[in-house]
Amino acid sequence: MEVTLKNIGKKYEGREEFTLRGIDLKIEDQDFCVILGPSGCGKTTLLRMIAGLNSITEGDLYFNDKRVNRTPPKDRDIAMVFQSYALYPHMTVYDNMAFSLMMRKENKKFIHERVMEAAKLLELTDYLYSKPSDISGGQRQRVALGRAIVRKPKVFLMDEPLSNLDAKLREHMRVELVRLHKTLGSITVYVTHDQTEAMTMATKIVLMDDGKIQQVGKPDEFYNKPANIFVAKFIGSPTMNIIEGSMKNGKFISNDGIINVKPSKEDEESLKSYEGRKVSLGIRAERFESGGHIGDTFECTIDVVEMLGKEKILYTRLENGHELIISVPGHYEYNEGEKHSFGYDISALHFFDGETGRRIN
Repeated sequence: MEVTLKNIGKKYEGREEFTLRGIDLKIEDQDFCVILGPSGCGKTTLLRMIAGLNSITEGDLYFNDKRVNRTPPKDRDIAMVFQSYALYPHMTVYDNMAFSLMMRKENKKFIHERVMEAAKLLELTDYLYSKPSDISGGQRQRVALGRAIVRKPKVFLMDEPLSNLDAKLREHMRVELVRLHKTLGSITVYVTHDQTEAMTMATKIVLMDDGKIQQVGKPDEFYNKPANIFVAKFIGSPTMNIIEGSMKNGKFISNDGIINVKPSKEDEESLKSYEGRKVSLGIRAERFESGGHIGDTFECTIDVVEMLGKEKILYTRLENGHELIISVPGHYEYNEGEKHSFGYDISALHFFDGETGRRIN
């Protein structure tokens, strides 16, 4: 099974601007594809277009080689799991899971086998004759998943299904969803604004902003080779530090002159054409070196120390007031108000075009 989007666009009636435009994407068999992005970027609209719940203004949507732009949702062999569980409160867990098959008028034996199979997979066997009000939020979410699983669709569509759960349960359910996906072997398209969910669950991430795809790839590609400054700052916590400057005599010089960097040999070649031009330098918080043992050094004042157990996040200020976020191991001693010198690993630097924000190296 493959889901292919070719130049997909969506424009709502009465609006001048397109909500989505120029979306090209291929979701391959057994992909766990996470559509990630901030609120309002168009990710749920895109999911609903794949489901057939929203019409397509322009472009083509294919399931394998079949164009499905006007195919009704019921004929697309999909199942959708929503943010709200949308369970029938008067029905038992069993009947909620069986409902779609009952509507298709499948025989009772077939329905029972499918429900029991899904209940065993989701560890719901002991709750089949309970009402939704009698079970926990995590169990209700499993019932919603079970209702989708019994249909054995080729494509699962999930719209922020874990957002109503507490942090510990979300962590548990992330693992369960990955296991479930591997067991079922179908395509999963999963919408979220939570980068942790995307990085831990996806085989493929589609990062969106302002109705456009910013980058498509594996989770590690987003972290190690962000396509532009938006991607660099969206992925990773704490966010990547971005320093504005320009290339002068083969070195990156920050606008305030405080940070001077001789790029690595690997980056040097690609930066030659940027001599005298605006360039943005990116460095992740954990790639600074205490004491300045790597690369050139700079001095900063620590404003806030955030203790997270295994690491400390230092919110620091340079002489000119520019802020940098630095991550150090949790057992290191740092206090607010202290001045410290730091260096940086030149092999871990990212360079972006100062005008377009696109990655250079």
